[in-house]
Amino acid sequence: YPSESLVQKVTEDNQIPVHLQVSVSLQYVAGLKGSALVEFFHGNIAEVENEELRHLMWSSVLFYKTPSVEVMACVLLSTKAIYFLLDDSFVQADEHQSDFWHKENSDCENTSFHLSCCFVLKLNDLQSVNVGLFDQYFRITGHSADHIVTCLTRDSYNTHTFIQQLMAVLSLLARTPSPEPVDKDFYSEFGSKITGKMENYELIHSSRVKFIYPNEEEIGDLAFLVAEKMDGLTNLPSLNILLYVLAFQVNHVEGSAQNTSSLQPKTLILTSSDLFLFDEDYISYPLPEFAKEPPKRDKYQLADGRRIRDLDRVLMGYQTYPQALTFVFDDVQNLDLMQNLTLDHFGE
Repeated sequence: YPSESLVQKVTEDNQIPVHLQVSVSLQYVAGLKGSALVEFFHGNIAEVENEELRHLMWSSVLFYKTPSVEVMACVLLSTKAIYFLLDDSFVQADEHQSDFWHKENSDCENTSFHLSCCFVLKLNDLQSVNVGLFDQYFRITGHSADHIVTCLTRDSYNTHTFIQQLMAVLSLLARTPSPEPVDKDFYSEFGSKITGKMENYELIHSSRVKFIYPNEEEIGDLAFLVAEKMDGLTNLPSLNILLYVLAFQVNHVEGSAQNTSSLQPKTLILTSSDLFLFDEDYISYPLPEFAKEPPKRDKYQLADGRRIRDLDRVLMGYQTYPQALTFVFDDVQNLDLMQNLTLDHFGE
């Protein structure tokens, strides 16, 4: 019997982001309110009777086995597990992953019947939680490759709220206490004697689950990577990253009936002189302990980069959050016009 405040909070959180499309089955879940939502959880999702629903969140998710497929999910946190209620189209799109999903094809004559796939990660199997830069996403890691999921919240508030709720639920778990740590000084605690680099900040919860947060060096590494992509500006003594945000690039697809738009996930990075779009690997880094080899692609791959001096205007839509921005650049093939005029008219 959850409290009224909890039921009201879960009901308020049960809203699909307007810019993302989901199947009819997930739309049905998003339409549930109040006690009907709690009853749906206990009747269709919960695995044990005395399980309590503590938190609900809609988020895009990535799985370690399918790193290129981002799918919308309803994430339900209970006192026993984390449930990812997935769109059935995701399973159909990745039939080659049959060893992962164990999907059985079943033809249902009833057209009003809609299937959803539920991925369960038990809290007892949870080993670590990696929080991404600026709390834009977080990765949950279990004991194998099948148990690694990244939630792309694209919202620091949603990330922070989920982490707080997860810590509270983990505090209820009865686990054998870890041995008393040996007293260490600052350098042996945070520094690696081999590389001399500072490691990421780790918070070891009482349930022995690690919460790993990025440190300043990740921003430094990212700034160095960005500087490499900037032609002729790599000699800058200092390069500041002003903004890092997970966004979508809108690609208009001209269809026969009506023009539609597809959303491509991108990482937008703004510096004092340039605007960059990167394809980022949100699931493979940092490498899990059981990884035998590094991922096939780099963490950051440059998709597009433009100079702020070439920015002509920014068009803003009038719809509510999320806001659509259109950047209009007047660069001619990324060439400096005055320099070319000099070469053409005054040079040999």
